Amino acid sequence: MGIVLHALAAAGYAVLAVVAWRAVSSHPEARAGAAERVGLALVLLVHGIAVQQGMLGDGDLRLGFALGVSAALWMGLVVFWGESLWIAIDGLRLWLMPIGAIATLLVLLFPDGRVIAHADSGWLRVHLAISLSAYAMITIAALHALLMASADRRLHELSTDAAVPATRTGQVLARLFDAMPPLLMLERLLFRLIWVGFVLLTLAVMTGIIISEALSGKPLPFDHKTVFTLLSWLTFGLLLLGRQVWGWRGRIALRWTLTGFALLLLAYTGSRFVLEVILHR
Repeated sequence: MGIVLHALAAAGYAVLAVVAWRAVSSHPEARAGAAERVGLALVLLVHGIAVQQGMLGDGDLRLGFALGVSAALWMGLVVFWGESLWIAIDGLRLWLMPIGAIATLLVLLFPDGRVIAHADSGWLRVHLAISLSAYAMITIAALHALLMASADRRLHELSTDAAVPATRTGQVLARLFDAMPPLLMLERLLFRLIWVGFVLLTLAVMTGIIISEALSGKPLPFDHKTVFTLLSWLTFGLLLLGRQVWGWRGRIALRWTLTGFALLLLAYTGSRFVLEVILHR
């Protein structure tokens, strides 16, 4: 059932991407209509049930590379849907809908996962829920940072009168960037996502210490997951400190955001990808 629902969600995101593209083609600054918002809410409902079925559908707690990515993107898209009701960030749907489709299709390509031991532990379930939420916020923040870096580069090219390619691909990219919100609004949203992600990551580290102490007697086991998670937490902490004390913004903030995300990626998804997809373990 989880596979079927993921396929339906992928189709829904693809349809919404086409609808959004047609709307922006005629009016680059047009906001999503009520029907489009309801459609996204329904797709998110299907996607959420798909994640629940994939993780808990057979009675066990199961998690894998593709399912983790799908769950993270689902949580991030839920945040986007909520934020878009209050802030004019609808242009981001041109980027996020295709990404949502790709994330859900990954589960069809790599459906295998592993059963999580000690799944009957309430603390473990809380830890996994918080960890996935933190991963979702930071993943969306990283995608957000990549879009901001691309938009900043495009503005720099336009300000220096650099030639914009007249190819169809160049025209498509120009239209996508024209539909994006202003950079200052994107930057405020980026740091809001980072703050939420940092708080959740802090809670994930704290609950992880409790779980590790209860199951193995070691509060912080020295393994790659612990090391990269703590490095990611430290990176985002320093970024937020730099924002408050030294006013970090722009490209400095984008580099720190992507560095912190890369470290968090190595902590879990990267290792699971190598084990499940490359080594088939």
